[in-house]
Order: sequence, then C-alpha cells, then structure tokens
Amino acid sequence: MASSISVPSNTLKSHPGGANYTPALAVLTSLFFTWGFITCLNDILIPHLKSVFTLSYSKVMFIQFSFFTAYAVASIPSGWLVEKVGYKQGIVIGLLTAGAGCLLFYPAAGLGSYPLFLGALFVLAAGITLLQVAANPYVAVLGAPGTASSRLILTQAFNSLGTTLAPLVGAGLILSLEVKSATALAALNAEELAVYRTGQAGAVQVPYLWLALVLIVTAAVFAVIKLPMIAAEQNHAQDGADNGSFESKSNAWSHPHLVLGALGIFMYVGGEVSIGSFLVNYLGQPQIAGLMEADAGRWVALYWGGAMVGRFIGSYLTRVFRPHRYLACNAIVAGALVVISMLTAGRIAMWSILAVGFFNSIMFPTIFTLAIAGLNKHTGQGSGILCTAIVGGALIPLLQGFIADHIGIQHAFFLPVLCYCYIAYYGWKGCLRKHW
Repeated sequence: MASSISVPSNTLKSHPGGANYTPALAVLTSLFFTWGFITCLNDILIPHLKSVFTLSYSKVMFIQFSFFTAYAVASIPSGWLVEKVGYKQGIVIGLLTAGAGCLLFYPAAGLGSYPLFLGALFVLAAGITLLQVAANPYVAVLGAPGTASSRLILTQAFNSLGTTLAPLVGAGLILSLEVKSATALAALNAEELAVYRTGQAGAVQVPYLWLALVLIVTAAVFAVIKLPMIAAEQNHAQDGADNGSFESKSNAWSHPHLVLGALGIFMYVGGEVSIGSFLVNYLGQPQIAGLMEADAGRWVALYWGGAMVGRFIGSYLTRVFRPHRYLACNAIVAGALVVISMLTAGRIAMWSILAVGFFNSIMFPTIFTLAIAGLNKHTGQGSGILCTAIVGGALIPLLQGFIADHIGIQHAFFLPVLCYCYIAYYGWKGCLRKHW
C-alpha cells in the first residue's frame, strides 16, 4: 500500500521543547466537531429516507455503505495528496470537497433520487476522509508522547459533541414532517407519490445548504491561519507496548499490532455505526419503546452524548490506567449491554442500548494511538491503513441490515457484540508489541 501521511516529511520542522500547542489543538478540535456532526446526521437520514423511498433495512443501509466506502477509496489518495500539498492545504481541500457533497443534496432532494443521495454522501465522506487522515495523527504528535491517547480522546470528545447535537437538530428539521404509512402510500397514484417523495426529500435541502456554508467558511479560515509544524518522523510509544526499535521493519504492514489495530478500527466503527444507524427504528419497535421517529431521533442524542461524556472522563482515566486495559474493559461492558438489550424489552432494552455510547467513547482514539505506536517513519502509512479500515462503517451496517430483514432488528444486534469481543482481545493482548 502506498504511503499515506498526515504531516508531510518534506515540509515540516520540529518545534523546540516546551512549545505551546494549545491554540493549534483548539483550531483542530473544530474539525472534529464538524465531521462528527455531519457523520451522525446519517442516523437521521436513514429512517427519513427509509420512509420516503419505502426501503428495506438492507437497502437503506446503502446510506452508510456509500458514506463509509469513501474511507476505503479515498484514504490512500488523501495521504498522497497531503504529502504533496501539505497538511494545511489538505485540510482546506477536504473541507471544500465535503462542502461540495453537501451542495449535491439540493439536486438529489429536488429530483427525489435515492442514487443521487448516495452519490452526494460519497463525495461528502471523501472530504471528511481527507480531514481524518490529516488531523488524527497530527493531534497524536502535537505534544508530549505519554499523553497522546489522552490528547486524541479529548479532541474526539468534541467530535462527540457534534454527534450529540446532530440528532437533536436533525430530528427537528428532517424528521418533523408527517410520514405516511405504507398503506397510505399504496393508495397514492404515481404522480401523487412522486410529489410526496419530492416534498419529503426536500426536508434535507436547507440543513445541508447550511452545512455547505459552514464548511466553505471553515476552509477559508484554515487557508489563512498558521499552524505549528511537527516533524513527520516524530512518533510516540504508547503504554501497553514495549519501547523497542522497529526500524528494521520494511513497512507498516510488518507491524502486527498495526494490522490488528486496523481490524480493531474496522470492528469499532462498524459496531458503533450499526447501533446508531438502527436506533431510531429500534426505539420505534412496540416491544422496545414504541416512539415516533422524531421522538426517537432525539433519544439518539443520548447514545452519542454518552460517548462525549465518556471521552471527557476517558481523557483523564487513560492517564491513570493503562490505555489498553481500559480499552478492553470498555469493550467487554459494551458487548454485555448489547446482549442485555437483545434479551430484554421495554425500558431495560432501551436504556442498555443507549448506554453503549458511553463505553464506545475511548475506543477509536485509543486503538488509533496504540496501533501507530513505534511505527516511526512508517507512521504515515499506518495512518492511511487505519483510516482505510473505517470502511467497517460501510460493510457491517449493510450486513446487519440484511440480517435484520430476515431475523428482526433486535436479534440482528449480535453482530456488534462480535465486534466488541474482538476489540476486547485487541486491548488485552493484540496491541502488545512485545508479544510479537
């Protein structure tokens, strides 16, 4: 795999010790908030477009498939682009690309075209991929080595602030329109059905036009600000692995803890996105909570809000406990909560699935920093591999949608349970470099 880096080695220089990186981290944190907000709006789009186009669970999961497939397609080219133009220009291009994707929602809604919605989501996600390839490892090296996990968890907490607010905003703007039942839709003629679908799809036009404006303005801000430059070779050894040299390795793929970490990212994103994607419909089930879509959409904010609270707490606890052990414990609890939700009904099933968000909180940043630990000159390539693994958010929800169509939405949650089992293994043993 071609090298993919977020901090170009041919342009960056190290700052002297004691440099103040707080202003740079504050600016970069705004990116985490923005892409968190946009990504979580998919959880509102899914039930809305499912109703508008009368889709099955497997078909509506093409929303997440289109969005997260962009990570597999765009991660490596994004790394190459950042290496050529610099990380700041890469961020600007990423923001503008994401803005273009948001603008495409307008014709998609106007034409009432589900395939065009999917295309717009792919373009939007390609821009976000470029932002992720640049920002995640940059935050990891922007400070003291021993606090890399804590620092990335803290910035990810603001990502979770975006994911918490998105369902509230989306439920109010997108899910507030009355949705006709399948029986009522069947009574409409072709012309009436086309008008109805166009009107319902149009509910997404204004929110995404505002998002496009925000992204374009943010791109303008990043084009003029100055950010500190950090040597690409600078890398950190994380707790949970020995500090031995890995310079003899020929590339990032030669590091087992990186490869296993990529699978961990695949499982984590897949499991988290699967749960979030089904929540509105799940909470609408009579045996769970029987909520209307707009009300269920607001409850989804608790799932993502739990992740936000967990990340603020986790940014401290990962300084107290070994990050890899904390990761394993969180994965075990998350898996247990999903099992409880599968085997119960009513409020217990509802609250146990919502509580999973809290324990998801530290998984992505912890897996990421554990996986790139000790890669040194191969850190950039490792970053590209890890960002490519986010494609789990495309494949696992799609598979869960297929399963839900056949055995029901509640029992289909066994798939995220398997994901958490693997993450527990990675935290307990798979990330230990001395083991390999």
